[in-house]
Amino acid sequence: MPTTRLALTGLTCAHCTDTVRAALAALPGVQATVDYPRAEAVVQHPPDITAEQLAATVQERGYGARPLADDNGGDDSAAAGLHIAIIGGGSAAFAAALKATERGARVTLVERAPVIGGTCVNVGCVPSKIMLRAAELAQLQRHNPFRGLADCEPRIDRPALLAQQQDRVAELRAAKYEDILRDHPDITLRRGSARFLDATTLAIDTPDGGSERLAADRILVATGSRPHIPPVAGLADTPYWTSTEALAAETVPEHLIVLGSSIVAVELAQAWRRLGAAVTVLARHTLLYRFDPALGDGLREAFAAEGIDVREHTQAEQVRHDGDRFHVRLDDGSTLAGDALLVATGRRPNTDALDLPAAGVATDARGAIVVDETLRTSAPTVWAAGDCCNLPQFVYVAAAAGTRAAINMTGGSARLDLTGLPEVIFTAPQVASAGLDPAAAARAGIAVETRRLDLDQVPRALANFETRGFVQLVASAGERRLLGAQILAPAAGEMIQTAVLAIRQGLTVADLADTLFPYLTMVEGLKLCAQTFTRDVSQLSCCAG
Repeated sequence: MPTTRLALTGLTCAHCTDTVRAALAALPGVQATVDYPRAEAVVQHPPDITAEQLAATVQERGYGARPLADDNGGDDSAAAGLHIAIIGGGSAAFAAALKATERGARVTLVERAPVIGGTCVNVGCVPSKIMLRAAELAQLQRHNPFRGLADCEPRIDRPALLAQQQDRVAELRAAKYEDILRDHPDITLRRGSARFLDATTLAIDTPDGGSERLAADRILVATGSRPHIPPVAGLADTPYWTSTEALAAETVPEHLIVLGSSIVAVELAQAWRRLGAAVTVLARHTLLYRFDPALGDGLREAFAAEGIDVREHTQAEQVRHDGDRFHVRLDDGSTLAGDALLVATGRRPNTDALDLPAAGVATDARGAIVVDETLRTSAPTVWAAGDCCNLPQFVYVAAAAGTRAAINMTGGSARLDLTGLPEVIFTAPQVASAGLDPAAAARAGIAVETRRLDLDQVPRALANFETRGFVQLVASAGERRLLGAQILAPAAGEMIQTAVLAIRQGLTVADLADTLFPYLTMVEGLKLCAQTFTRDVSQLSCCAG
């Protein structure tokens, strides 16, 4: 029998899922499964029932429905001879280029940076995680939880650490970008800055001062983002750091002042503290204010234990540099001095030089390109992916968006599904979140039940003598389907993916509680927290099932 996938809208609960499933199954010879988290139905049906009839059946019940092609849908041969221009050379751009050529298209990449690979491999994810790991090992030398192991002050050779970090960056850039580009004859790299002349034509300002035109059947914008610099008086005239300079600094500052309180700010603040700097964090709101408050509270306590001075509800009003030190005047009238200043107040999309109006491409108030679920913009021949558009700014979202945009530009039909999107902050302890937190559920009008399990109830945390943190699960009221998870723990980044899978598959906390988890793993904390919905886990034996 033929199989049809339907994209569904209007589902709000399990009852909706059952209603759609029953309506489809009432048709003669039809078998249907409905995936609530993905908002999709997979329907097997006789050949004489069309996809349009299936969609109409669902619509009669008050829900939206439209047929979908396979995620690899469309005839690859339809892309033969198609020319796609991609502005950018990072994760989204390369993911799109590889998928587009796989489906028969010819691709031209236009990159203005002197090296390819974008933010992640060059000045973002890769170097930062190397630096964070080195800082973690330094801290473990300085303080460890075991009585029989002597602590010692580490000797930090920052130039050697930096050289090793940048060598690995170069290796990964070569392996994941430069070598791939060399081995794919259907991908051509053109150096220069691109801007739109119309929805199918680009002008490229080349490094030698020239200008060229590039015509394409489809265009993908994947220009990424750059650090946002707030309009603080005097700041622009000082040698402040962004994350780029902070990751490449050759010496450890005596006192680092950090403007910002989100992911980049807290990761680099802790790393530099562990490498020997005194650190003061100026948070305009609270630490990690976009996340569940318990996560920010827990991380602030961990920072205090390491001597990081976090000043919440504090803003810089003026910055001055005297040739040696920064002097930051705060909104309470006091002044703070330091020899380095890191500005980590978010990122803004790289769209202002593209002349998007010439192509009819709409942006939001931040300048981010507005895309639909297929990554298409307001211009029918233009798509966008990554940090330059209105998507969460994570490299894995960028790559997934690039792949799906390429499928859609070459005749397929693929959606970017962000259900249960994981977010990880690589501090110590790590912070991880997926799906809804209690506040987000309340804003959406969803009734939920929430349980929190402190790490002193997790056997592996006890064995590690690392019990700072917790696991929190958010489930729908009544049915207790898992809707979200928030974790503050040493291995939160590894733990969260289990929660993501459970959210996407529509599992209940009872399903989690009944699943076998290996004993003495941190991820077992998810099972234990799920069990707290129905029992007191403090009264269970250490590995009770």
